[in-house]
Amino acid sequence: MTDTIGLLHPGEMGASVGAAARGNDGQVLWASEGRGPETRARAAEAELTDVETLSALVERSRIILGVCPPHAATEVARAVAGQRFSGTYVDANAVSPATVRDIQRIVETGGASFVDGGIIGPPALTRGTTRLYLSGTESARVAACFRRGPLEARVLDGPPGAASALKMAYAAWTKGSAALLIAIRTLAIHEGVDAALIREWELSQSALPGRSAGAVRSNARKAWRFSGEMEEIADTFAATGLPDGFHRAAAEIYRRMTDYKDAAHVPSVEEVASRMPAGAAPHEVTAAR
Repeated sequence: MTDTIGLLHPGEMGASVGAAARGNDGQVLWASEGRGPETRARAAEAELTDVETLSALVERSRIILGVCPPHAATEVARAVAGQRFSGTYVDANAVSPATVRDIQRIVETGGASFVDGGIIGPPALTRGTTRLYLSGTESARVAACFRRGPLEARVLDGPPGAASALKMAYAAWTKGSAALLIAIRTLAIHEGVDAALIREWELSQSALPGRSAGAVRSNARKAWRFSGEMEEIADTFAATGLPDGFHRAAAEIYRRMTDYKDAAHVPSVEEVASRMPAGAAPHEVTAAR
């Protein structure tokens, strides 16, 4: 029987992580106080046990998993530490190694042990798509909570910060390159050369037309989360002595798409391009023949 796990908070990714742990014979708790109907519905679908309040969750959990947007990671850890949690706290958020070390100090000062986590992949619904990387002395104990099912837990040989560094490096490419493609298509549309660019890509970079459209389709409604993640990635680059400007710009690209958070439809590249920059309306030209 695995340890009782408290989950903060069951968003789309978090709910899938909770369901994966519950499928390993573990009881997974969550606290509904202050949460909206969509969160409640996800928790119910994942068959998580509602204990209503954070204090009840802390009292009954031996492991607490924090899975939330990057900007909330420190605040969530501080709230748990304020309840004098003495079990194992797992920060599985997309944050920099420096932020992880700040969170580690917070939870250890409160009396808990700490494990750093980094999730790579989509919500964990199918085996082989999603991995939870873990670093820190209690990592094997946490990994045991996911020994079977759709989420694969992998322990890294490194201290807290290693799992988050891997996540930052991975997302620097996946979400960073998506932001670049969105910006490139926006530029081309506003300069009137988008059709010509697509034709050239079809000749010389055949994957890019589909990838650029997919960057909008896959990320528009999640962009509100990704701006903070890009800032954390930029901080990671800066801490290593590398230029951080690219991912600061990527953060701004996603920030300008935050209005799509609750959109009823997935926007097209052209719609995003029409709303993102200030300046003249787009126009269209054709390539010389």
